[in-house]
Amino acid sequence: MRITILAAGSRGDVQPYIALSAGLVAAGHQVRLATHAIFAPLIEPYGVELFPSSGNPREMLESETAQAMLATGGNPLGFLRNFARLLEPHFRQLIDDSLRACQGADAVIFSGVGLFSGYDLAEHAGLPACAAMLQPAVPTRAFASPFFPEAPGWLPGRGLYNLLSHRAFLKLLQVCFGPVLRKVRREMGLPPPPAKTTVGTHPLLYGFSPAVIAPPPDWPSNVQVTGYWFLDRPADWQPSEALLRFLAAGPPPVYIGFGSMRNRRPEETTALAVAALTRAGRRGVLLTGWGGLDSAQLPDTIFPIESIPHDWLFPRMAAVVHHGGAGTTAAGLRAGVPSILVPFFADQPFWARRVYQLGVGPRPLPRAQLTVERLTAAITTAVTDPILRDRAAALGARIRAEDGIGNAVTIIERYFAQFISML
Repeated sequence: MRITILAAGSRGDVQPYIALSAGLVAAGHQVRLATHAIFAPLIEPYGVELFPSSGNPREMLESETAQAMLATGGNPLGFLRNFARLLEPHFRQLIDDSLRACQGADAVIFSGVGLFSGYDLAEHAGLPACAAMLQPAVPTRAFASPFFPEAPGWLPGRGLYNLLSHRAFLKLLQVCFGPVLRKVRREMGLPPPPAKTTVGTHPLLYGFSPAVIAPPPDWPSNVQVTGYWFLDRPADWQPSEALLRFLAAGPPPVYIGFGSMRNRRPEETTALAVAALTRAGRRGVLLTGWGGLDSAQLPDTIFPIESIPHDWLFPRMAAVVHHGGAGTTAAGLRAGVPSILVPFFADQPFWARRVYQLGVGPRPLPRAQLTVERLTAAITTAVTDPILRDRAAALGARIRAEDGIGNAVTIIERYFAQFISML
């Protein structure tokens, strides 16, 4: 089959879809991945065709609107309003890119960014479609929407709150994105978006582990939890000699990095991380990268890196401190070492709560509440608590035994084959 996958966002948002694309290519399919050109070096080794789409996510995340979005914390309305403002200048081009990327395809797969319009765009192109997402979005009574706060334990009717939180988030999507989406689609001669955001009978694949989020009994049968879609490092990748010497020179260090979460005051955040590692008596690996941490004037006990494959680095760490993005959370859990989550906004507090509930990491430290004392205490707990460390190791083993990509490919092939056979 000729399959187009539509994915957009930061590296953590896109990398699982590169892995899924590579899995489909390995199964004998032709795959076109429509995403940002900045990710071309990641895509090229896997035989996947890149369809470059509009926007540079790194530049977008450095904008004032993105900074306002990062400051919204667990406020879903504030997050979605700023997210809509961030995407509005790119909406027309994104939809146009999506339609052009689908030309010549037999089927379409789209990421969570396309939930609001993916199915009807595929219908306009006359193609079967499948959603593939990293965050749970189908309403359930089992847990709250990843973009809403968790109900307090004393609240009666938590199941109803959870269900309504999912429905409220889908409604907020329509309120925040509906006007600009309707305008752009009208200009392009496309039909208006559906009145309700729903998956209907289409398959919806979730690229996370059932050991992390078990499928609730009130999800419909077309919703499938496949396991994570990991993109492992290329076979010819090698770490630097300097990093190897650092790792060999002492006990396993603690990783600290905040992915694509841009810091307004990188020197201050870096000083906080260094102070916490020093007080805890631990060595560290500090990710500078998109998160903007400062690599200047670090002590010899801390090694700075711009970027590195998580599947190689994380198993060599005593613990990992990160922002709680879906992809980084998955990598930390897979490594089988304790995770300390410092969530900024959006779904990150949800993953932080889940890590804590699973007993594989200390209590989350929201970015706005992060202090040297709290991070020091969390690091000390993560590297010394034997029960926590055993739980993290056991969960990592379960995740490593799963075949999320293989499961997803099987479901995709079975579903799309039904449509193609009828043509």
